[in-house]
Amino acid sequence: MVTAVTAFVTVVCGLFGLVVGSFLNVVIYRVPKKESVVRPRSRCPGCGTQLAERDNIPVVSWVILRAKCRTCGEPISIRYPLVELLTGALFVAAAVRFGPDWVLPAYCVFFASLVAITFIDLQHYIIPNRLLYPTLYITVPLLVLAAVAQGDWDNLQRALVGAVGAWVFFLLLHLVSPRGMGFGDVRLSFLLGLFLGWLDLRHVFLGIFLGFLLGSVVGLALMALRRRGRKDHIPFGPFLAAGAIVAVLFGSSILGWYSPG
Repeated sequence: MVTAVTAFVTVVCGLFGLVVGSFLNVVIYRVPKKESVVRPRSRCPGCGTQLAERDNIPVVSWVILRAKCRTCGEPISIRYPLVELLTGALFVAAAVRFGPDWVLPAYCVFFASLVAITFIDLQHYIIPNRLLYPTLYITVPLLVLAAVAQGDWDNLQRALVGAVGAWVFFLLLHLVSPRGMGFGDVRLSFLLGLFLGWLDLRHVFLGIFLGFLLGSVVGLALMALRRRGRKDHIPFGPFLAAGAIVAVLFGSSILGWYSPG
């Protein structure tokens, strides 16, 4: 049963997620270029005009402007509202999953980071340290705070075990096949293991399995459609991110169905 507090938290998370999604668009555009995500303010990539506040409202501005810059008419990619809507939806899902729990902020940051990582890796085939390390700097203290507030350190211990275990597993894969498993994926695995391990060590295995499964299915489909060859690189980060998100949101149900009782 959804309580009034949970409903309020969910609405707040959804609205905040839209705003965070707007910021993630800046991150996705600037981090691969090694530019500051704070200054200068958002500008049109076509004419360089600084965007007014009214043109920076998540989703709404894109619709009102008909996906074009107000000044020069440069098309605005659908990626911008897509990132905003996706982030808002994931924040809502996190609020429904955890409710007004102390760990909710950490998982919102986690989901936001995975959104940025996904779009950067799809476009540039990299998982930037400038994104991974700040995520850890922010989320680890949030997880510690949640453990202190709940007076239960078991979740944090499992999180660390999951992080180290996932990192070692992916490191071994990288050493065996450096071309097949980039070191960015190894770094990402530590973050994934941390948040999946907080829930249950079985979630770590499930999230990794789902990531490999999704990557295999999409990879085979692209080869069947002749969009990729066997030797072409396919970014793996987005599939790991998707597998982790599915495991966080639905892992308990999946594991319960697989091993009833």
